[in-house]
Amino acid sequence: MIEVAKRLHTVEEYYFSKKLREVNKLRAEGNPIINLGIGAPDLQPSQEVVDAIANSLVDENANKHKYQSYQGIPELREAIASFYNAHFSVRLDSDTEILPLMGSKEGIMHISLAYLNEGDAVLIPNPGYPTYQSVTKLVGAKAVFYDLDAANNWLPNIEVLEQQDLSKVKLMWVNYPHMPTGARPVEATFTALVAFAKRNNILIVNDNPYSFILNDAPKSILSIDGAKDVCLELNSLSKTFNMSGWRVGMVMGSPTHISNVLKVKSNMDSGMFYGIQKGAIAALNSSKEWFVTLNKVYKKRRDLVWKLTEALNCTYDKDAIGMFVWAKLPSHLTSEAFIDEILYNKHIFITPGTIFGSKGEGYIRFSLCASTEILEEALARMK
Repeated sequence: MIEVAKRLHTVEEYYFSKKLREVNKLRAEGNPIINLGIGAPDLQPSQEVVDAIANSLVDENANKHKYQSYQGIPELREAIASFYNAHFSVRLDSDTEILPLMGSKEGIMHISLAYLNEGDAVLIPNPGYPTYQSVTKLVGAKAVFYDLDAANNWLPNIEVLEQQDLSKVKLMWVNYPHMPTGARPVEATFTALVAFAKRNNILIVNDNPYSFILNDAPKSILSIDGAKDVCLELNSLSKTFNMSGWRVGMVMGSPTHISNVLKVKSNMDSGMFYGIQKGAIAALNSSKEWFVTLNKVYKKRRDLVWKLTEALNCTYDKDAIGMFVWAKLPSHLTSEAFIDEILYNKHIFITPGTIFGSKGEGYIRFSLCASTEILEEALARMK
């Protein structure tokens, strides 16, 4: 037998990869499973976006089917720059401060490879996106968790962080609007994080794909004075524009940081398909009406999910934003046992909070990526 690399012993298969096999097996056995676990938009991209990619196929550009630039076509970077200026009041140089990605998940690996050596430490939120931890382990760095809790609105406690030995910490992941809790970004917190990064020589990466879902005040950490010196920001078209399968993301920051990430990326892929880039440009140029219409749909769904959480005797925060509802279970229940009971007895799949870290125990997460008809059926099963 050829032994696998030691790094594979540090990570496990992604939770949803394993759990969905179980869910699909139940479906194959005839059980009508309702999936409220996955944050994969079920809505369609706009017609303008679909038309843009379709028209690209008959575009006279002779290079449309060839390898594309590792940095994306100039028009895409310019569209990203305009989007950030219009929605976040952040000015970016489209030539040097923007790097399109094949999804922001790719960016997590690229940034980690660009900055982390074996033995370096990485600050990771608990609860938080599991990929931060798995990628940290895959590159041989050490995950150092910082706790988030409801008492502090799921925001980092800088004072507590600075009581730790930070001498080996090189990178810190933050994610606002926060997944899974839906905590809102606060400008004062972003300001404090930038100052913290400068004091401790740490690169902070804000993972920011949920800004436009049920949120009327999008924020970017790059809007803070001096943030580009010590921060990168990831974003994605997956959630805002219903393009998760298209794999379009981007990372923004100083020319030096972007150049470093490009050194990794240019050795990992051969550029994004021209047509997808044209579709991405159309999405980024969407009118205000797109966001209004999208959020009308998500608001109706969220109202039904709130009723569903109440039917399960859970509590939740009505001020949370994003495409999930983070709900607290009654104190005597544990997350994974509860979701398995609901899965097998009510045929509804909900995500247990524990997959996001130990601070997720006692919580469950509902996705809003299901139609009102499906949500009404889920609610009926609980009554």
